[in-house]
Amino acid sequence: MAADRSELALAPPQVIAVSKQQPEEKIRAALEIGHRHFGENKVQEAQKHWAALKSQYAGVTLHLIGPLQSNKAEDAVALFDVIHTVDRPKIADAIAAACIKQHKIIPCFIQINTGEEEQKAGVSPDGAAALIDYCRHVAKLPIIGLMCIPPADANPAPHFALLHKLATKHGLKELSMGMSADYETAARFGSTYVRIGTGIFGSRS
Repeated sequence: MAADRSELALAPPQVIAVSKQQPEEKIRAALEIGHRHFGENKVQEAQKHWAALKSQYAGVTLHLIGPLQSNKAEDAVALFDVIHTVDRPKIADAIAAACIKQHKIIPCFIQINTGEEEQKAGVSPDGAAALIDYCRHVAKLPIIGLMCIPPADANPAPHFALLHKLATKHGLKELSMGMSADYETAARFGSTYVRIGTGIFGSRS
């Protein structure tokens, strides 16, 4: 595996099966063979499947990997186990308030817009330090790592290298990076979570 060939990778990454827009029979098939880490992009869509499935299959860890609106924070905290897309103080505050209200602790990643694309969520690399500090000391969120989605038409390696560098600088051990097309590259740069949809479930209809 790619992780075995890299000095940056301490261990193979955990695979998050991205189940967004997938039929329930495919999700159940993955659950039946023992897979337990799944990712969804939207809170409302995830509720349709996972509100019931999580009660039927023990040990599921559900990851929110899409942008979160502050008015959906309470629903997200109620359903998800990990949030990968904290990208501004308002979202951090909304998650923190929902966690207090529901007596939950939700591990979070800060999303970094490594390509600084206007249409994409995430804080800029230059703004990462300030947001990490805010989340840790003001919102008091348990920030465990950083997440990125490189530009679609770019070589992902420099983006993964940048995320690894930022995480190391701020003492963060987890890296959520790599998807179906580039997970091997992500593993070489120390990814601890790869988000695989098409590679597991096939193309969405």
